[in-house]
Amino acid sequence: GSVRIAMPGALRMLCLAALLGALGAGGTELTLELPDSAQRCFHQELESGIKFSLDYQVISGGHYDVDCYVEDPNGKTIYQETKKQYDSFSHHTDLKGVYTFCFSNEFSTFSHKIVYFDFQVGDEPPILPDMNNRVTALTQLESACVTIHEMLNAVIDSQTHYRLREAQDRSRAEELNGRVSYWSVGETLILFVVSIGQVMLLKSFFTEKRPSSGRAGT
Repeated sequence: GSVRIAMPGALRMLCLAALLGALGAGGTELTLELPDSAQRCFHQELESGIKFSLDYQVISGGHYDVDCYVEDPNGKTIYQETKKQYDSFSHHTDLKGVYTFCFSNEFSTFSHKIVYFDFQVGDEPPILPDMNNRVTALTQLESACVTIHEMLNAVIDSQTHYRLREAQDRSRAEELNGRVSYWSVGETLILFVVSIGQVMLLKSFFTEKRPSSGRAGT
């Protein structure tokens, strides 16, 4: 026969809260348009001893690259990369103040870029109360909650990754479709001009030239 495990009400609510926390966890995510020869900067005030992370990826535009740098409150550059398609950066703050991170497209004179970034501050809180200070082993239900929480985080990361890949592939497909459309219009115009030229050329072959009239002398 089947064995059923009774789930106490308190633990049931604890597991549900943990799952909802996993679904709602996350930092600031933003997708921005970066015009050519432009720069966009963002500012965040942080306490000292806080961990923050920055993940970014260029979704469309040009060669899918962008410059990025991060500065501390004293204006010191703690991260800088040029012409990157995607990257990740993590840092523990040593100073209290406003941290600045910028995306630059100043090296491009005609390509607009669309950039996605995810900025997270602080460590994720423990899924269970006093989990870091516990001396006893987790129960079977608590272990299941932790496992489900980790799996949900992996699912969220995978969804973000595939959503960005889908947006990037859609942008490339639309760009390719535009090029094909322009090429088709150009071919149509060329065929139209060539067809008219051939008709005019064939018509000139079958046109009778009338001799010029004049009086004949006797």
